[in-house]
Amino acid sequence: MSEGRRAATTRERWHQVHQLLDAGVGLLDCSRRLNLAMNTVKRYARHTEPEQLIRAPAYRPTLVDPYREHLRRRRSENPAVPVTHLLHEIRQMGYPGSANLLVRYINQGRVEADHATLSPRKATGLLLADPAHQRAQQRVLRDQLASACAEMASLAALVNEFARLLSPAPDNAEALTDWIARAQNADLLFLHSFAAGLERDRAAVDAALTLPHHNGRTEGVNNKIKLLKRQTYGRAGFRLLRHRILLN
Repeated sequence: MSEGRRAATTRERWHQVHQLLDAGVGLLDCSRRLNLAMNTVKRYARHTEPEQLIRAPAYRPTLVDPYREHLRRRRSENPAVPVTHLLHEIRQMGYPGSANLLVRYINQGRVEADHATLSPRKATGLLLADPAHQRAQQRVLRDQLASACAEMASLAALVNEFARLLSPAPDNAEALTDWIARAQNADLLFLHSFAAGLERDRAAVDAALTLPHHNGRTEGVNNKIKLLKRQTYGRAGFRLLRHRILLN
């Protein structure tokens, strides 16, 4: 119910903001009239549909999850099957939870859902992680995410191809040129700026992708020195700082 109220409020605010904008009212004036923060008004103004602002609930794992497929099949065969019958069936299968948990699970629509909502951070992690280091369930979820739409499929392919370039090889510079061209032609605006940044610093990027040498050890030492400096800031002089650096 609370999710429904939030969704209704989001739709109402979106319509209010866009009605004012269509009437020629500026963002600052919209913020004052609606008593909303400027960043909130900008966020509503950026989206062409209110549904883009409504987040589906992110559910936590529950004891009912292992029996979702059985519940889904039973409700598909008989939508009017009593909850008491379902409870009896999954308890025979080993369900240790309560009846209230099952009722809440069904009322939230989680039986019909494929999985809990993915947050942007979790979706990013699934796409960026090496599939060889992912569990089987994560790989299945990643494949489902990559096949959700044409844009996601294109993004997943570009991410995989760029990840292969991170292993230094002599022909990576030419492969990067091809990757940048395809990234700029893809309908993924957020990748365009990344590709442009690679082009601006192309010499350094080519060196990183083609040469076996790197300055990672030097950067690690620099970070350690900065950490030691911050730890002793205002409490010690140069002699103690030098001593700590040499000992570390």
